[in-house]
Amino acid sequence: MIKRGLRNLLLLALAALGAGYLGRFHPAGDSVAVFRPQIALAILLLAVLLWVARARRWAIVGGAAALAAIGPIFWMSGALSASGGSGLSLYQKNMRFRVEDPGLLAADILARRPDFLTLQEISGANMVVFDPLEATYKARQFCPFATVGGVAVASRWPIVPGSGFCAEADGLAAMQVTTPRGPVWVVSIHLHWPWPKSQPAHIARLSPVLSRLANDDSGAPLVIGGDFNMVPWSHAMARLTEISRTERIGPPHVTLTKMRGWMRVPIDHVLVSGGDGSVQRLERLGSDHFGLFARFDLPFGA
Repeated sequence: MIKRGLRNLLLLALAALGAGYLGRFHPAGDSVAVFRPQIALAILLLAVLLWVARARRWAIVGGAAALAAIGPIFWMSGALSASGGSGLSLYQKNMRFRVEDPGLLAADILARRPDFLTLQEISGANMVVFDPLEATYKARQFCPFATVGGVAVASRWPIVPGSGFCAEADGLAAMQVTTPRGPVWVVSIHLHWPWPKSQPAHIARLSPVLSRLANDDSGAPLVIGGDFNMVPWSHAMARLTEISRTERIGPPHVTLTKMRGWMRVPIDHVLVSGGDGSVQRLERLGSDHFGLFARFDLPFGA
């Protein structure tokens, strides 16, 4: 009886795990994929219990499936974090539209002096973050978005005149800037929540914009920072990097915690042309998101 119950639980968990790989066919798969590490750990626990209950064959099946699911995530956490160009830098932050003291973020930005900023949830309550940054980050593009606030990019380097634009009401701000090594497109993105919310349609609307930037006549590489509300092992993120011809850099840092810490999700990312870089996680500084600080090189003239 115990063996049968454990086996049935294992089959249910394996079905959930498998569903998380079907995002290519339906966005519900990506929503399930968000919980892939938790599902894999549950399967591993069931495999141990089945082994103790002498259902060795099922235990081996469960253990193999759990390791196959969680192995790539561990590899992503270690191997990618070891990569690292350092010629340029970017500060990525979902500010939280109701943050009480935006001065904490401004002070941290000025202490690190990144080349680029990508910010989300910029509201009337926290717009003052730009006041102390004005002298250093004169090149800026702000775009209104949802009720939680807009998105913005900023740079220490001058903007290419007329290059700044918004994807109207779609949470994307972009501009081209001139660095000492050449022009760069800098993009900030804030995606909606995944299915059954509107993220799939949101990505579909932004795809032509990212494709256009990736194939821009200037040949400028892309730097994209954002709150993607999606984990790096999802089909949605694979699709976005494919369209923009970028690669996500750094390990999958947990940037948002929910459900009293049980739900820990890496949903803020930095994507760059060439994929040569590293990312460290920063403090919340009054937000519900951790920040990211990326260092990277870009394939100028490639």
